[in-house]
Amino acid sequence: MTSLTPKGHASDTRAARLRKLLLSPRTTILMEAHNGLSAKLAEEAGFEALWGSGLSISAALGVRDNNEASWTQVLEVLEFMSDATELPILLDGDTGYGNFNNVRRLVRKLEQRSVAGVCLEDKLFPKTNSFISGEKQALAEVDEFCGKLRAAKDTQLDPDFVVVARTEAFIAGWGLEEALVRATAYAQSGADVILVHSKRKDSKEIMAFMESWNQRVPVVIVPTKYPSEPLASLEKAGVSNFIFANHSLRTVITALQRNLRTLRETRDLMSIERDIVPVSEVFRVQNVQELQSSEERYLPQSQHDASSAVILAASKGDFGDLVKDRPKAMLNFNGKPILSWHTDAFRRSGIRRIAAVRGYCKEAVDLGDIHYFDNHDYADTGEVASLYAAREFLRGDVVIAYGDIIFDDFILRALLAADHPIAVAVDSAWQLRGRADDKRDLVVTTGTEDPLGQRPCQLEAVGSSVDAARATGEWIGLLRLRADQTASLVSLLERIATDMPERLRKWDLPALLQHMVDQGTQISVVHSYGHWYDLDDQKGLLAASSQVAR
Repeated sequence: MTSLTPKGHASDTRAARLRKLLLSPRTTILMEAHNGLSAKLAEEAGFEALWGSGLSISAALGVRDNNEASWTQVLEVLEFMSDATELPILLDGDTGYGNFNNVRRLVRKLEQRSVAGVCLEDKLFPKTNSFISGEKQALAEVDEFCGKLRAAKDTQLDPDFVVVARTEAFIAGWGLEEALVRATAYAQSGADVILVHSKRKDSKEIMAFMESWNQRVPVVIVPTKYPSEPLASLEKAGVSNFIFANHSLRTVITALQRNLRTLRETRDLMSIERDIVPVSEVFRVQNVQELQSSEERYLPQSQHDASSAVILAASKGDFGDLVKDRPKAMLNFNGKPILSWHTDAFRRSGIRRIAAVRGYCKEAVDLGDIHYFDNHDYADTGEVASLYAAREFLRGDVVIAYGDIIFDDFILRALLAADHPIAVAVDSAWQLRGRADDKRDLVVTTGTEDPLGQRPCQLEAVGSSVDAARATGEWIGLLRLRADQTASLVSLLERIATDMPERLRKWDLPALLQHMVDQGTQISVVHSYGHWYDLDDQKGLLAASSQVAR
């Protein structure tokens, strides 16, 4: 057997890893992938190497496995696969898309895209899939195919680049002797690995080949037609490399056929909702959060681009069956989820960095284009615990918002424009609105609001325990902190978690604000007059919907 790592060559390239896997005596499984998504999912599933299947790539492109997709189109798919994963990829290179010269150019282009190896088969170009009238398919002359293999090995720049020679002797019905003759010639022409293929529903041809194969070149097989054969018996025969050649594609087709048929018959999105991943999982696989972080680093910032917003959306809400499979923050409000109203409002005010804290039915919170943090203990904790869950997000200027409110843009703009380190938005017209909520975050303020900001109005008391007779307004559920105060808030949350863990669990935001005031922190009040809605229950949701609709 050849050396695992050629002398003087780095051992950490993808080609080196593939070579090591294929030459190792332990079992290696190459999992089929046909695009960047399937490649990444195969990597997440724990596979160590990928098979860039010609059948699957052509099928995903909607064409037959007869070289109807050009080699440059296949190369483009491979480039996306290579970018999506760090796994080594072995391309199913069919016949090399032509003669030896085509093979030389193919190898150069594969190496440029960090593809670890290519498998070449001894049929004629254009090829036909091995399982379609295989016995009628002509094989290439042995000498001509050996020339392709030598051309590939002579062209590669990375000495670890793997060339696999695939013989279709069994597929074409030529028998064991021809398979052995061809495999031997291919190994002697420089092939690193031999792929011997069979379409029988058992492994008899493979077993017979392994009994007679005495070359030191390892063998890889594709057990598609004999899936009931245990790998252990094939391993005992000396096979250590297996290609699961089309199972990702077939899984996709199965799921699509079933779910699309169901959607067409029912016209009901919920008929498959529980059987598919949330949109947030799609964005996770696409690594959307990396782009969001990079935008913060590289894009020019406007006045509020450096600001962040955290939406506390962990609670279930008192909405009956409406929240049996989603939290209240994802209930529909005039055509879109309540949470979308928040994100849209923040973006209209220039805030691009947005996070939500999830809890109840977190899988249903899947807007996808924001950061997510989870309060796993949402049922037994309050808003401060949710805020603590997002503490790593708290930096720079920050707006903190309840997840069950709707507010006009001018309220947020006034809060952002306030020239105070900490400010809360308070409704001074709370008595005129005639709401009969069981719990309202009433406030008591000191001082008189000065539009010029010379004598700011300060928060003195806040919470449901405030006597309505003393109250001067109602807290809307919007809090804004400048960067230095954001850092102080994070420190305070850390101290509460360490020294007062029960308060961390039970406190709501008004309790936290009251604690800050009691400790001497000045919190300024920005007044508004109506134009916001607290969506506590179905009645409040319907009332707000009708008001906003007008």
